[in-house]
Amino acid sequence: MADVLRRAVRAADSAGAGAGAPAGRRIGRLGRGGRRHQSHLLFLLPALAYMVAFFGYPVVKNVVMGFQHYTTATFYTGQAPWVGFANYKAVVSSSVFDKALLNTVLFTAGSIAGQFLTGLAIAVFFRRRFPLNGVLRSLLLLPWLVPLIVSSAVWRWILDQDNGVLNRFLGDLHLVQDRPGWLTSTSLALIAVIGVNIWIGIPFNVAILYGGLQDIPEELYEAAALDGATGWRAFRYVTWPLLRPVVSVVLVLGVVYTVKVLDVILGLTGGGPANATQTIASQSYQLSFQQFDFGQGAALGNVLIVISLVFAVLYLRANRRAVEQ
Repeated sequence: MADVLRRAVRAADSAGAGAGAPAGRRIGRLGRGGRRHQSHLLFLLPALAYMVAFFGYPVVKNVVMGFQHYTTATFYTGQAPWVGFANYKAVVSSSVFDKALLNTVLFTAGSIAGQFLTGLAIAVFFRRRFPLNGVLRSLLLLPWLVPLIVSSAVWRWILDQDNGVLNRFLGDLHLVQDRPGWLTSTSLALIAVIGVNIWIGIPFNVAILYGGLQDIPEELYEAAALDGATGWRAFRYVTWPLLRPVVSVVLVLGVVYTVKVLDVILGLTGGGPANATQTIASQSYQLSFQQFDFGQGAALGNVLIVISLVFAVLYLRANRRAVEQ
């Protein structure tokens, strides 16, 4: 009986020793994994610090300024009295806000529709192989590479009522009798600004959508052709369903960017004539840097942020439901 007990004790000891080694190795692996995870976090710290300093702080500061009476005197006294929602009430109840909000919606919707539809058509066209395909696609990027203020200056000269190239061209073709005031007419100014912004945004849409089209396998089109799906039907049943994730990215980024466009409007019309091209972004600029009421300007900027976030959330949620169905 004693021999049996001794053998049982030795077996338990050896089993415990055998079990202890893997446990130790597991602990060692966990320790190494934790150190590796910490090293990864150290590499992320510079990017995180950059995001906090140049994105997080300005956003938080803008939100706080929207609730303060922040003027040029604040830079000298350091005092910015807390006024709560008074800035928001002032900008929303102003006579310009309704017009600016409507112009923002029209400007954003018109720009996005024109940029996306034209960019999609060009991207589908360049999916075909033909001579100088790459050269022409490179030239399409030029409007996107030119600084916006330079593009605005060029288009301001083109659309000038008296000496503009467009009016001279239309006059030589006898298409118009009187020279239209593209940038001075309250009925044409917003249309002209939207047209210029469409021209500027087409290259971005072409680049992203063309990249999405390149990821669609050619075999799917060949299989669809065997079933009689060519041309429009191939686009509807093959191209569009597979391109929808890219379309979502293009539309969301396009709206977030377009709703805050300022350079084009300032370079072409400055918000005029008679607030015909005034948007929330340009009104925020005028309040902040012309009237020096930084509190109300920040409040309008916060309104733009909320509008962008609401659209992005609603659109992405609706798109996700459509994909799941």
